[in-house]
Amino acid sequence: MAITRSYTRTHSPWQQLDEMNNRLGRLLLDPLYPESTNAGTWMPAVNVEETPEHMILTAELPGLGHEDIDIQIENNVLTLSGEKRESRESAEDNDRRYHMWERRWGRFERAFTLPRTVRSDDIEASFADGVLTVHMPKAPEARGRRVEVRPGV
Repeated sequence: MAITRSYTRTHSPWQQLDEMNNRLGRLLLDPLYPESTNAGTWMPAVNVEETPEHMILTAELPGLGHEDIDIQIENNVLTLSGEKRESRESAEDNDRRYHMWERRWGRFERAFTLPRTVRSDDIEASFADGVLTVHMPKAPEARGRRVEVRPGV
């Protein structure tokens, strides 16, 4: 049974440009580095949202454990780094043949400049179901407040 790859048409020019960039990179790098094409070529998807009390960063890190993730804060820059290891088994170990291998692996690092309103000493992180969540509380003076308007004298 032959496995064929199916393509769906996308309407996003940015996605098409990204796919073209990936294809061009594979075309140029495969002949030079055939063993390391997948290494170090992925970045976790990240969302940053804001509530009145917190900034919240979430990152998709499938296949990693909490011990594979490192978070550093220095000079108001939060750096998220880690390593996703290759899970493919060696061809010499068994009769397994790979027809397609698209999963990415390798080291990653992302850096985010924190707003001055975030209290970096109180940042907390949790990791569950492949999603890292970093809660960054805002300083009380950065939170909005209501000012009462009194009648003039």
